[in-house]
Amino acid sequence: MQFRQQALAKLQSPEELDLPVRFARPQGWLVLAVTVVVMAAACVWAVTGSVASTVSAPAILTHGQGSYILQSPVAGQVTEVVAEQGQRLPADAPVLKVRTADGVTVVRTVAAGRITGLAATIGQIIQTGANVAAVEKIARTSDPLYATVYVPAENAASIPADAAVDLTVQSVPTQEYGVLHGRVKTVDRSAQSAQQISAFLGDSQLGEQFTEDGRPVAVLVKLDKSSGTKSGYEWSSTDGPPFALTSMTSATGSIRLADQHPVDWLLP
Repeated sequence: MQFRQQALAKLQSPEELDLPVRFARPQGWLVLAVTVVVMAAACVWAVTGSVASTVSAPAILTHGQGSYILQSPVAGQVTEVVAEQGQRLPADAPVLKVRTADGVTVVRTVAAGRITGLAATIGQIIQTGANVAAVEKIARTSDPLYATVYVPAENAASIPADAAVDLTVQSVPTQEYGVLHGRVKTVDRSAQSAQQISAFLGDSQLGEQFTEDGRPVAVLVKLDKSSGTKSGYEWSSTDGPPFALTSMTSATGSIRLADQHPVDWLLP
């Protein structure tokens, strides 16, 4: 108790009132100033800055109209395969012949295109509705290629129009020739089923492969053209690969999503 009274008496003493008060050392002011500047910069960036992000997903190079699976309208035995793999045919062109109890039936193309796959062989017994060929819809050899990227459905709303896309093409060495450039043309806002993907690509295996982790959204990408490359399209390297690209080539697409403001993450 006596010590407390002495301490209070010393505080009330005016003996040291004339001494200067030292608030902080210069080093302390420097630390404070740096802290204030950093906090101010962080606040400005949180309000006006943005964070760029991308989504990567499997892709296929095709012509814009896609493909279709040709099915046999009758059951019977295949006696002749008229078409060849890679052949371009007009609409209603013969693909194969099937012998039935009522005679020989010719299976024909539904629309003009290129045969990308033949599932029927001579002597094979097929049923009505059996898949016999895959036909890519293409009218002219000059028709441009597109990339269809199958992105997770939850990312569809974040893909802006004309977003930049980098495509790593499976058949092209990336370290030597780089990636293919393109821009988003359309985004299908409804998720695709395995059947829809198979019908568009003309390949049932791809439909199952692209829906293993859920139903994706199809994003159509227009490839950037270039007259200075062998492929006719723009690459991250100067020349790109020394060969032309073909349809039904697998790739991986990296799409830049809409920029997000950091302050949006903090808001409920």
